Amino acid sequence: MKRTFIFSFLLLGLASALTAQNQKITLEEIWGGAFRTEGMDALHSMNNGQQYSVLNFDRNSRTTSIDKYDYKTLEKVETILSSGELDGIQYFQSYEFSEDESKLILATEVESVYRRSTLGVFYVYDIESKKLTKISDHKIQEPTFSPDASKVAYVLDNNIYIKNLEDNGLAQVTSDGEKNKIINGVTDWVYEEEFSFVRAFDWNKSGTHLAYIRFDESEVPEFSMDVYGQSLYPTQQVFKYPKAGEKNSEVSLHVYELASKETSNVDLGNAYYIPRIQWTSDKNKLSAQVMNRHQNDLKLYFYDVKNKESKVILEETDEAYIDITDNLTFLNDNSFIWTSEKDGYNHIYLYSKEGELVNQITQGDWEVTNYYGFDQKTSRIFYQSVENGSINRDIYSIGLNGKGKVRLSSGNGTNDAVFSTDFTYYINTFSNARTPYKYTLNRAKNGKEIKEIVTNEELRSALTNYELSEKEFSTIRVNGNDLNMWTIRPKDFDASKQYPVLMYQYSGPGSQQVANRWNSSNDYWYQMLAQKGYIVVCIDGRGTGFKGADFKKVTYQELGKYEVEDQIAAAKQLASLPYVDEERIGIWGWSFGGFMSSNCILKGNDVFSMAIAVAPVTSWRFYDTVYTERYMRTPQENASGYDDNSPINYASNLKGDYLLIHGTADDNVHVQNTMRMAEALIQANKQFDWAIYPDKNHGIYGGKTRLQLYTKMTNFIDQHLGDKIEESLELKEIKN
Repeated sequence: MKRTFIFSFLLLGLASALTAQNQKITLEEIWGGAFRTEGMDALHSMNNGQQYSVLNFDRNSRTTSIDKYDYKTLEKVETILSSGELDGIQYFQSYEFSEDESKLILATEVESVYRRSTLGVFYVYDIESKKLTKISDHKIQEPTFSPDASKVAYVLDNNIYIKNLEDNGLAQVTSDGEKNKIINGVTDWVYEEEFSFVRAFDWNKSGTHLAYIRFDESEVPEFSMDVYGQSLYPTQQVFKYPKAGEKNSEVSLHVYELASKETSNVDLGNAYYIPRIQWTSDKNKLSAQVMNRHQNDLKLYFYDVKNKESKVILEETDEAYIDITDNLTFLNDNSFIWTSEKDGYNHIYLYSKEGELVNQITQGDWEVTNYYGFDQKTSRIFYQSVENGSINRDIYSIGLNGKGKVRLSSGNGTNDAVFSTDFTYYINTFSNARTPYKYTLNRAKNGKEIKEIVTNEELRSALTNYELSEKEFSTIRVNGNDLNMWTIRPKDFDASKQYPVLMYQYSGPGSQQVANRWNSSNDYWYQMLAQKGYIVVCIDGRGTGFKGADFKKVTYQELGKYEVEDQIAAAKQLASLPYVDEERIGIWGWSFGGFMSSNCILKGNDVFSMAIAVAPVTSWRFYDTVYTERYMRTPQENASGYDDNSPINYASNLKGDYLLIHGTADDNVHVQNTMRMAEALIQANKQFDWAIYPDKNHGIYGGKTRLQLYTKMTNFIDQHLGDKIEESLELKEIKN
């Protein structure tokens, strides 16, 4: 009896272990945060280069603190500030040090405006005196310390103000700001979205001058969105949104001198766009990057505040377009580091202060993907690149002369770095398809790992209980190119059976979805679909990034042509595989990916039987100037490029099952795209499914929205791709 009991107990334990290893992923777990990774929030390297600070949140007391840690030991040195010590502030959402680290700006009551812009109530905290000062009684934007921390500049109601922290005086720099008309010091909608910045003012090194961009959007057409809310009557949000071919804001650059309170206008020729301003190492010289409307002519200006003269220092042109970056770095002598694709790949260059090329620092048939900075004392540059394959990222250092390159990272996957101020240390973030995010402390000199900080080992251990498939990386030869591809197959994949296939892609210019990094929420969804019996595939076609300028820019003036051709051709190759059910191939995508999936089921209606399009552009005529014209020029110049590749014009081609999804408060890709697509399908007498999410923006989230959305998409896939999974598997076995 005893031995029988033990044997039964062992069998029970074995069965439990096997069951645990075969646990299925659920949508509730994915969108309930069960697979969330740990990270490091709001890390700031202290000026001494030996310590860093992070923002911590105590869930029990619901207070926030800024804690200082030692790089070498990773031990906490001190708590710089806890919200529990402050009267009237329970917690703050972010912090910013002054240049000398004597003061902090604390953000509270933060609310989003658009993707990057926010409004908030901000305070200045003096670390030594422990004095707390509210900057304004109003919600303001982009408060920024002067270099000596004696003042704060900010924007309120489209005007710039400077608060003197020593005597509480307030200077108003501009007075013509007006909603939907004039903006000073922060960007308009399209600059924020497409040039990726909000603060459009900058202090010079001595704090004597403030440069700012002024936007006159008076002539920009307005767009309105209904906001349904909870009230009896909906309201409307009205804002300036320049659609392709329409008028943009007229922009101008100005410099305000604090002592005289005078403002000077900066002559930038016929500047159409001013996507970046930045003071140089010389306190009297301001740099400005200026572009034409086609965004294929970039000029770097230097403006001297003494003689009020401006000069073009550097000019680059391209047959297609030039991307704007934040990589411009001025050395002590005002020579500067610059990145460019001018040799066909994105690389780092050094120019003299007169704009003469000194040397090309990096070179090769690979791309620099991130520029971390320049160490003045060792004359070394730190950067990230795809030298180890376009799906991987590694960290390197190299001399200013282009010699002595050192690979600092060692893990095969995606490495990213945050360097200490003096470039003695860096915190490396590493992941790959098998390894969740791992944070380590490393030496910047040689990349040697000193200590692990965060490993996410708990998550990795928990995932061993689930039935997970490997994400397989490969390439597929399509239209003369070897395209990067990943595949997730069912765990019990059997090549003698047939499976439905779901393809995912984004395909936007310069983007990448096939990357050797840890799971996103969507990856867990794909694992869940694989558990149901689907093969999930992703292919980065022509137009995507990190394989050279020619590969990326081949889609110029033809967005949606070559990208769609590649997805259709790839799907045909997949359909020819003996284990793929050629009648059950679906495709889905979001935003540009929704544009792609819509085009694929319409232009590839003999290949794709199902498509899901979330927040899709359905005609490039509906999208904004900066993004669309960068790749397409204007509709007036390139009507066929717009119309020949917009799904709205091919509604009559629909044969398969199509699900159209959009949020009504999408300020980016307007719901107009979906409404016009729906009308085109209706008039073509085509049946389709759709889902509209009230008051949800481009991300379609909030509360249980994502859970409901992914449940809907899963059900749609099951209904139209998965309804014959068992039948397909059995049929293949019978044929064999």
